Amino acid sequence: MREKKRNKTKEFEYDQEVKLRRRFKLILARMTPVQVIIAYYFIAVTISTFVLSLPFTLQEGVKVSFIDTLFTAASSVSVTGLATVDVSQTYSTAGIWVLMAIFQIGGLGVMMISTFFYLILKRRIGLKQRQLIMTDTNQFTMSGMVRMLREILVLIFGIELVGALILGIYFIPLYPNFWDAMFQGLYNSVSLVTNAGVDITGKSLMPFANDYFVQFISILLIIAGAIGFPVLLETRRFLFEKNTLIPFRFSLFVKVTTLTYFVLLIAGGLLIWLFEANHFFSGKSWDFGFFNSMFLSATSRSAGLQTIDSGALSVSTLLLVSFLMFIGASPSSVGGGIRTTTFAITILFIYSVIRGRKHVYIFGRELYQEDVRKSLAVTLVAGFLSISAIVILMQTETASLIAVIFEVFSAFGTSGLSVGLTPHLSTPGKIIIILLMFIGRVGIMYSMLSLRNKNQPKNAIRLPKEKIITG
Repeated sequence: MREKKRNKTKEFEYDQEVKLRRRFKLILARMTPVQVIIAYYFIAVTISTFVLSLPFTLQEGVKVSFIDTLFTAASSVSVTGLATVDVSQTYSTAGIWVLMAIFQIGGLGVMMISTFFYLILKRRIGLKQRQLIMTDTNQFTMSGMVRMLREILVLIFGIELVGALILGIYFIPLYPNFWDAMFQGLYNSVSLVTNAGVDITGKSLMPFANDYFVQFISILLIIAGAIGFPVLLETRRFLFEKNTLIPFRFSLFVKVTTLTYFVLLIAGGLLIWLFEANHFFSGKSWDFGFFNSMFLSATSRSAGLQTIDSGALSVSTLLLVSFLMFIGASPSSVGGGIRTTTFAITILFIYSVIRGRKHVYIFGRELYQEDVRKSLAVTLVAGFLSISAIVILMQTETASLIAVIFEVFSAFGTSGLSVGLTPHLSTPGKIIIILLMFIGRVGIMYSMLSLRNKNQPKNAIRLPKEKIITG
């Protein structure tokens, strides 16, 4: 009798498991690739929250509330770096390793990391997963997807390893022993390349405000993560895989991305240096002002680590840095914001309107109208979302307007810079910032597309046109 009951119980459990699997597959079949990607990021935040709440990740005697754990998890998955708790005083060494793992998942993308394990286990990657990878990495075709991901993973992990060795060796005289120095080098390298910006020392990189070598290496690591994976791949092919029969040509995406990124980096750094010449940098050497200005311009794009106290900067500089954080990093990178290409296309569109052109041109190419429309939509929706968040936070928080503006754009751009407001956020304020970090990492366009049904018919009917007064 007992054996029969056990068998019936096992059969019942098996039937329930089969039903759950079928239901899960049915739900996935009804979702668009964009909705699946967002669901995966949501699951990543949920799992990260659970793991970071386990006792082994916390220092002895430390307790963290659920909302603060959720905030840390969302900040880590979105590789933002904002924190409502002192990470150095809250999480154990094991917790720091967990945070580094979360940075990798959030920075490279959940689909890229899952594919990495598929490759290690030598499992077949199906058509559905290839489509999800294509969506998660902002690619246009599934051709050569797995090879491309393998190249990206090798490049990023290689850059992190080289950065860890350089910084670790340089840190040896600064720490009690060899392993502490190497651990700090590894952590900073991973944090910089993934643009996570989570500080485990309580001082960020402020002790290196006069160390231009550390700043220079850090800027290079930030750029490697934020400029975009396609830029890294095409640069590698240009340097090491030249074909003498077929001349190498950089894609339009890489040209626009690289130009926009470095123009913003250099212009931002020079403007910060100019704005602070008679303020924060007054009485300091020109090299101190120049290097710290360039570092702030680089870190504002998505990294979040800082060599100077943001709270000591002028309002003009804070507004400029907020603008840079709003733009963020490049598409198909570890960063957030509206992205560099979106900003570039919006500016080119305005220029075309001023010149009376019906189409947008750059580098001898005409841009697709669909890309122009998407860029304008992303810019407008991001602006509306950020302004709405600022208005709400001004009601829920006791802080100055500039502090709130800086916090909002830092969250949306997944930058992680703050003037000190983050630890003092109310519960509603924390929820708003969590949503901004999540949307900033996933992307405005994906957030909008997630509202679209899979089988939603396209509007093929053309209605009569009529002029309307504008301007």
